Amino acid sequence: LVCFLDDQTKEHINCTLPPMDGYPECEGKLKWMKEMWETDPCYKSFGVDGSLCSFLIYLSEIEPWCPVLPGRVGSSELEKNLEMGSEQAVVRESLEGLYSSVGNRPQYSWIHQRIHSMKEIWVEAGRSLSAKYNLTQRKAKQIIVHPGAITYESGVKIAESAFHGGPLGELVQWSDLISTLHILGHHLHLSGSTFLGIKKGACPRYSRVNVDLIYTDIVGFKQIQKSAPVIWSRYKCIIRVLDSFGTEPDFNHIAWAEKHNLKSPFGGLHLVPLQFYTMFPHTPDNTFLGFVVQHQLSTEEIEKLKSTKRQNQALVYGKRAEFWQGKEAYLDVIHKYLEIHGTVDKNTSIPSYVKNHGIIKGTAVQILLRQSKVFVGLSFPYEGPAPLEALANGCAFLNPRMHPPQSRLNSDFFKGKPNIREVTSQHPYAEAIGKPYVWDVDMHNLTDVERALTGILSQSIEPYVPYEFTCEGMLQRVNILVEKQDFCSHRESWPPVSALQVVKAEANTSCKEACQKAGLICEPAFFPNLNSPTSFAKYGVDCQTSQFSDSNLVLPAYNEDSKHCLFQSDSLLFSCVRSDQSLIRICPCRDYIKDQIALCKECV
Repeated sequence: LVCFLDDQTKEHINCTLPPMDGYPECEGKLKWMKEMWETDPCYKSFGVDGSLCSFLIYLSEIEPWCPVLPGRVGSSELEKNLEMGSEQAVVRESLEGLYSSVGNRPQYSWIHQRIHSMKEIWVEAGRSLSAKYNLTQRKAKQIIVHPGAITYESGVKIAESAFHGGPLGELVQWSDLISTLHILGHHLHLSGSTFLGIKKGACPRYSRVNVDLIYTDIVGFKQIQKSAPVIWSRYKCIIRVLDSFGTEPDFNHIAWAEKHNLKSPFGGLHLVPLQFYTMFPHTPDNTFLGFVVQHQLSTEEIEKLKSTKRQNQALVYGKRAEFWQGKEAYLDVIHKYLEIHGTVDKNTSIPSYVKNHGIIKGTAVQILLRQSKVFVGLSFPYEGPAPLEALANGCAFLNPRMHPPQSRLNSDFFKGKPNIREVTSQHPYAEAIGKPYVWDVDMHNLTDVERALTGILSQSIEPYVPYEFTCEGMLQRVNILVEKQDFCSHRESWPPVSALQVVKAEANTSCKEACQKAGLICEPAFFPNLNSPTSFAKYGVDCQTSQFSDSNLVLPAYNEDSKHCLFQSDSLLFSCVRSDQSLIRICPCRDYIKDQIALCKECV
């Protein structure tokens, strides 16, 4: 390295170089810095002045390419010192501080509208949660929010289509996550371009000492990989990926996916599967983030409804013409019992008896739902927020069954999704709620449809929202995830190991199924606690022989005949959802709070 020293750096010859073992790229990075450090003013802001010592300090403490110099404070100490002097998070009494951040960016227009429309509800939920739980002694975290799909560079145009009948599920979830983090008292940095405007190869504006969490989506994750590889490679443990339909471990694991031909445009991120945050609790391998079911109306709108009784009408769930195609016979039967309303583009060809309101704002949809008795599913879109909004407004949901169940094996929609989860109806979460709120029907069996309509119209239902989909429920859940869920260290186990309940699955049964049968949920965070012969012995499994392997997704497990035990050697391959015909799975389960499935009873 002495060859790098020139007249400018000779005065720093006393800069003692540490051993370079384990840092193969350090020498190349030093060469690059010597030539290029003046190309970005950001380097100077981190103390780079053209000297060898400044290069080494930067490349060891800001970027991860070189070892920390002897006598220097390592990044872990810097983080510890910063944490000790950080401010406390205080539950906020207003969303005003958010408006300038979201209101000044066109991509956030729909998000801004939703946040503003729910401001009173969020503030009241924050007060209610504070009254029930001790929310003091929390660090106010620095959080980057990067919804990659709404950036112009992504080309997805989800933000542009939001006011013209486009899909809203992801925008709903981003709106509610942003509101939640703000109310909980954290500091948000919202990104509106590729990743905070960072160009590939540029000096990073954020380092681990001043960013605690990064929320993004799959599009955004790939943008971070490309434009800010240092942030991605060093700090990916603080990344949380919003992923509507979920990513299963075998699709997430790069080598496994390639070997087993499971490559997906959305897979191969190689994260801990719990770093994927889903809209609904599809799979326990991922974390359930959720959203808020909006059903509250303003005082003026409530007054408008006081003189309006629930009408003998149905509202159809479908804003696009293609959702209605081929459903005429199904709709004809419903029209025999109810006046049918729609919210479709007015140039769309739909049955003449449908009273079409066109594309309308969310509050207008709430009013229509409160006037209607039935919310009619058309089998698509899958797993959106609207059916739960219907239930919240006292409107039953007609939920079409899927014959056969839809998955990437037989559906173009799911073909590229990084999972093989089978969708048994248009809305599996609503399906689990069941009657009297949700009625599953075969759209092609008109007798079945009439039977369901007769059952719905013979009763009246009260508005219903599961707690996990209320503002307060989301505040509770996200607060605990922010405070407790940690993929960067193993200093504190979460959920607490005391919540572990072990269940033996039958052959050809997944841990998800085995735990559910016992009234529990599979908890992948507990797999390491079972992954040894000693642990198996504690739960009554006698291992005559054993080995560690990364050749199967159902490990840890054992063969009942041979008493041969297999343990997982690759922690990214722990899976709640896979099964094997010849192996008995030992499953890590936990209890959960009713209507708050993400949290165990000891977690709050």
